[in-house]
Amino acid sequence: MQPFDEEDPLASENETSPHGVARPPFPAKPQQLPGSDAAMAPRADHGEQSYRGSGRLQGKRAIITGGDSGIGRAVALAFAREGADVLIAYLNEDEDARETARLVEAAGRKAVLVPGDIGQESHCRDIVGEAMNALGGIDVLVNNAAFQTVHQSIAELPSEEFDRTFRTNVYGMFYLSKAALPHMKPGSAIINTTSVQAYEPTASLLAYASTKGAIVTFTKALAQEAIARGVRVNAVAPGPVWTPLIPASMPSEQVSQFGSNTPLGRPAQPAELAPAYVFLASAETSSYVVGEVLGVTGGSKILP
Repeated sequence: MQPFDEEDPLASENETSPHGVARPPFPAKPQQLPGSDAAMAPRADHGEQSYRGSGRLQGKRAIITGGDSGIGRAVALAFAREGADVLIAYLNEDEDARETARLVEAAGRKAVLVPGDIGQESHCRDIVGEAMNALGGIDVLVNNAAFQTVHQSIAELPSEEFDRTFRTNVYGMFYLSKAALPHMKPGSAIINTTSVQAYEPTASLLAYASTKGAIVTFTKALAQEAIARGVRVNAVAPGPVWTPLIPASMPSEQVSQFGSNTPLGRPAQPAELAPAYVFLASAETSSYVVGEVLGVTGGSKILP
């Protein structure tokens, strides 16, 4: 495996590294959904400078949805530096996805880009098929892609938008897990991204919070079935994380103070989430962890 580039230009320009430098207030720089990492101010830290692998996923093959930016990019980078090849599934953020692929390839691993809507079951089957063809198998599935919008009342929430949120956040997870599980061997892992919103929902995120609650229950139920074939299913519950989805979906005044209500007084950087996914992906570190939700919330409490 080739070492990653210590002089990575994106890393050297990253205003938020090392972790914890970026604190509210953030500048008002709204974006259109689904958002762009390149347009964020300040830029997010995905671990470009900081993450050091130790071979925990050497030779593994991973699918990561929402892998173009945010948590997905940080996980793809970490997995690659741990020795895994990565299929990056994303909607249509081609520029961001190419940058994630560059980071994976700089770590000496294979990157496969698959754009499209995971709310469509046929596309999810295509993702799994491409992983089998291009990577030769599936050892880790990370269901991370998410959609959210903010509305001040249920009366303002269009039914079509509620449906899209569930299709992206829940249906996509179901379609991919259903298609991938038959190909996964003992020691493999499925990791779902839920949220602190599953336990302490915000009224203006009604649809998003509801999907995150569903993901917790889905994870615990599927874990009981999948472990019979040696596949561990778990979830990560992040608190506020600085990703393109935030300036693309929230009003400027909320973006400005994003994460300020946590005990740490700031949002997480995506790089701070990646080790949780590595832990759950590696049988070396989490072989007895099944059906659990790992909170990475900056001190915000979640229920067990």
